[in-house]
Amino acid sequence: MASSSKRWGNQYACSSSSSSMAIFLFVVPLVVVFGLVSLLGPKTSNWVFISNSYPWLWSSQSSSPSLNLTGASNSSSEFPPLNDDVLGLRSSVVVVDMHSIEEAHSDDSLQNRSSSPPLSIEEAVPPTLEQPNGTRRDDYANETHVSIMKAEGQRKNTNLGWLEARLRRARAAIREAKFGNQTQDVDYIPNGPMYWNANAFQRSYLEMEKRFKVFVYGEGEPPLFHNGPCKSIYSMEGNFIHEIEVNKQFRTRDPEKAHVYFLPFSVTMLVRFVYVRDSHDFGPIRQTVRDYVNIVSGKYPYWNRSLGADHFMLACHDWGPETSNSDPHLQKNSIRVLCNANTSEGFNPSKDVSFPEINLQTGDTHGFLGGPSPRLRSILAFFAGGVHGPIRPVLLEHWENKDEDLRVHQYLPKGISYYDMMRHSKFCLCPSGYEVASPRVVEAIYTGCVPVLISDHYVPPFSDVLNWKSFSVEVKVSEIPNLKKILMSISTKQYIRMQRRVVQVRRHFEVNSPPKRFDVFHMILHSIWLRRLNVRVHDDQ
Repeated sequence: MASSSKRWGNQYACSSSSSSMAIFLFVVPLVVVFGLVSLLGPKTSNWVFISNSYPWLWSSQSSSPSLNLTGASNSSSEFPPLNDDVLGLRSSVVVVDMHSIEEAHSDDSLQNRSSSPPLSIEEAVPPTLEQPNGTRRDDYANETHVSIMKAEGQRKNTNLGWLEARLRRARAAIREAKFGNQTQDVDYIPNGPMYWNANAFQRSYLEMEKRFKVFVYGEGEPPLFHNGPCKSIYSMEGNFIHEIEVNKQFRTRDPEKAHVYFLPFSVTMLVRFVYVRDSHDFGPIRQTVRDYVNIVSGKYPYWNRSLGADHFMLACHDWGPETSNSDPHLQKNSIRVLCNANTSEGFNPSKDVSFPEINLQTGDTHGFLGGPSPRLRSILAFFAGGVHGPIRPVLLEHWENKDEDLRVHQYLPKGISYYDMMRHSKFCLCPSGYEVASPRVVEAIYTGCVPVLISDHYVPPFSDVLNWKSFSVEVKVSEIPNLKKILMSISTKQYIRMQRRVVQVRRHFEVNSPPKRFDVFHMILHSIWLRRLNVRVHDDQ
């Protein structure tokens, strides 16, 4: 496990308790966890159909390079193209139950077909109590108690069916919107080459607002659960946990109405309170997560019903992927919302979500947003940061203090403002560190600086919606020696277009409290919503 100085320090302003109190609060629920695990065993599983394809291709130009995140890439966000008329529910399907695990092919998930699968768009109707022999509602009084109980059981079992029918309807509406007109919206109408397909994105977003429900498991106590940092490089963990728990639009208290289920542990807090520093022993963190999954799977039927496929966890700490390995189904089936969206380390863009890393030093974005126009940006490119990971040493070796146009520093000279340098630079260099994500990506967007992504395996946030090539520059690590040549080859006209697009997409990365439509909180939810649309959960008993 890599070690980084950014992991430690006073990063946990969202935690009101002292360390000793926090540890006490951790130990007590853990004891309860171990006790309950011995009493609650896992229940038998029903069926889940998990699509291995990406939710869908947003590009409206089938002949142009397209974004198909169906597998790992060799560079930042380049993937094999898909036909643009595919919703994405057409690849091999994994049929999972507790007794057998096998790969199968279904009619609505066939590979190598250019047409979208036939999906029923009829809204599910509440089941009647009509019996097979044609008994009508007027005859209910004559039915036996057993028949009534059976019918009520059937009604209960169709709750999931209603949810899945509504998801089918949403999928059909989004597919139709790709080639239709946009809906008028008083807040914002997506438009421009920053979006793969603005019409489809808008329809998907509106469908999410209308339908999407999240159930947050209530088990667990702070500081490990229902809590997270809000004033650090890992602040998005605490920010999202807080906002989803107080949200009244998307959070539901009724798990029967939920489309997804949130496991509200903070990896950053697990590292702080459970991991023994410098021990290189990840066992206690794995055990804590494993126990939590055992608790919720023993108390509720939903984890076992889908083997975690409609559940999600999130982590901005770079140990997030390792934490997900605590349970095989959490790693393989669940939606993992990760800042460390590294395809070379198992990040699967078809089911996982790239989580934007935002360093909220003061807990909000006040004073960070905005910058001068392109003509007032006199610096070609800028970077300042610590040397960690394999990429930054290469960047510093070639460019540190070697070119007036490329201001590359490990440490800024005294009296020079980091954010002022970003505001006066045309391009901001964003090399990966120990993890592929860098807070500089969002910092660049905040200050109106065109981000330059230097990584070989990074999937940028919201790549299912945003065409990053239209407002950022992607540079392979092997091309670092040619960095100036690459940037100088971008014409002034093209740079101005890219800079304006950066300003336009900024709303999707802004942190607001309370959240505002189309901001980073809603975009994260939308990414989860897309993955849920490609999961078919069946309640076979």
